[in-house]
Amino acid sequence: MNSLNQQYEEKVRPCIDLIDKLRSLGVEKDLALPAIAVIGDQSSGKSSVLEALSGVALPRGVGIVTRCPLELKMTRKKKGEAWYGKISYRDYNEELKKPSLVEKKIREAQDKLVGNGTGISNDLISLEIASPDVPDLTLIDLPGITRVAVSGQSEDIGEQIKRLIQNNIRKQETISLVVVPCNVDIATTEALRMAQQVDPEGERTLGVLTKPDLVDKGTEENVVKIVHNEVIPLKKGYMVVKCRGQKEITEKVSLSEALKNEEAFFKEHAHFQTLFDEGQATVPKLAEKLTLELVHHIQKSLPRLDEQIQKKLKQTRANLDKLSNGPPSDAIERLGFLIDRVSAFTQDAISLTKGEELKCGYKSSIFSLLRGQFAVWREAIETSGTNFNWNIQREVSQYERKYRGRELPGFINYKTFEAMIQEQIKQLEEPAVQKLKDVSELVKKELFELAQSSLVGFPNLIRTAMLKIEDIRTKREAEAEAILRMQFQMELIVYTQDTTYSQMLAKRKREDKEEAVNSLVNNNSSGATLKEMLKHLKSYYQVNKQIQFICPWTSVQKQIFYLEMFGLSNSNNVSLFLPNNLLIQNKCFNVFSKPGPNSGLTVLETPTIFL
Repeated sequence: MNSLNQQYEEKVRPCIDLIDKLRSLGVEKDLALPAIAVIGDQSSGKSSVLEALSGVALPRGVGIVTRCPLELKMTRKKKGEAWYGKISYRDYNEELKKPSLVEKKIREAQDKLVGNGTGISNDLISLEIASPDVPDLTLIDLPGITRVAVSGQSEDIGEQIKRLIQNNIRKQETISLVVVPCNVDIATTEALRMAQQVDPEGERTLGVLTKPDLVDKGTEENVVKIVHNEVIPLKKGYMVVKCRGQKEITEKVSLSEALKNEEAFFKEHAHFQTLFDEGQATVPKLAEKLTLELVHHIQKSLPRLDEQIQKKLKQTRANLDKLSNGPPSDAIERLGFLIDRVSAFTQDAISLTKGEELKCGYKSSIFSLLRGQFAVWREAIETSGTNFNWNIQREVSQYERKYRGRELPGFINYKTFEAMIQEQIKQLEEPAVQKLKDVSELVKKELFELAQSSLVGFPNLIRTAMLKIEDIRTKREAEAEAILRMQFQMELIVYTQDTTYSQMLAKRKREDKEEAVNSLVNNNSSGATLKEMLKHLKSYYQVNKQIQFICPWTSVQKQIFYLEMFGLSNSNNVSLFLPNNLLIQNKCFNVFSKPGPNSGLTVLETPTIFL
């Protein structure tokens, strides 16, 4: 980090502090914040990279070591200032007096969050480190990718880890730091493949190659080509580092000594020296690049973040407006307040039936939803009619054999005509009843949503309104179903106005031979009868489609007026439906406050009126 001058460092820390502050307040639950997520396969050297960057030992071992997302917040202090550490998770906070405690405390935190097993958790562990030897940087370490479950692990542990990683790296605000060992084929690396799935252009992916000392002789140039972005190109490129190996850890080589050894390794290496000279090797150069990339990413994301915050702020204010200042204290005024709220809800419900704008701000799409329902119904009618026509040829011969008398072919047998119409009507009855129930349920859901939006802050009132809506819907739906079934019973009596039927029949006779009819009529004795019957059936079928579909929507306005009859004018109900002012104030405070995992502060300044 020495190449960063003082002026630039003054710009770096505020950017990172801003995002860290927002994250500590829990803003990330609502907004995506710029971050660097560290991902890699198991044994890729991910922990070693983080150790080298932070200057502290992290949990190591076989299998899954990182079992929870670890937020590593590093702050560079002035030379001579003391080391500082702090670990936080859920409601727990503890300051650490020395670096040697970090590994132990992280293991304890994981055991508390996940248990002593080998599972994983989405719970975040936050580790703050302030030291003269760390960069200004925040990273989020994620569990290493595993392919095979070992003893004690869930069979789908691999899928669990992948889901956890995907939930973090798919956000546009996240830079993926993909750790890959030099001694494996980079094209087969699962971590890089996952990063490419969410970032196919490589816009926000940075590759880090580890273990260059384990590369087989003769393959060094392949590593150089990868770092030079010639194999799998990434817009942010690649870096290569050499961290402590197991031998150095066993020999208790310190992290500071390991950095010196790393520099010497690259300087003296015949193939990798060029990477060192180009600034693409060693942990300090990686730290510098990560800091620059994160600050640039934060600056790039700020306009979008500001837009999201303004949107959330507007939504929060709207929620506060709905809560108002709560009901008055005076008994008479409280009754009036209750009646006003119910009247406002009722008026909005009436406006809902007219497609007008609602005062409570709820945006209803009920008309488009209903149009969709009726479009499906019309399609079902058309399909039924088409199938009906294709069944005529098969059925007409059966009816002719059963009912035809001594009349010549081409003369309509009324019994045949009536029987076929009645059969078709019966087939439509149950689908029509089901469509009535579908529409009734749709209207109920819209009224439920309206009640929750219009009566926000009054849960007992909302529950009562919903019960009333459900009760009214059940009764009106039963009435509508009875009327609908009666309508179908009436339609079984094949009759229509002579003029209407005659007009439709005349129109059919004026038309040329239809292609569908021609394809149905065979050169047999029943052909003329079939052709003539088709004209009559289609003429009546057109009349049948004019049947008024009986739907509870036509009586919604009646339902709305019933809603006014809550019995709310009774003063005994006021205390049931209206909470006291303290509850309203607490609700307002909760709307304004967003307590984070590590802080009791609020994102927005809380107005004193609610305190």
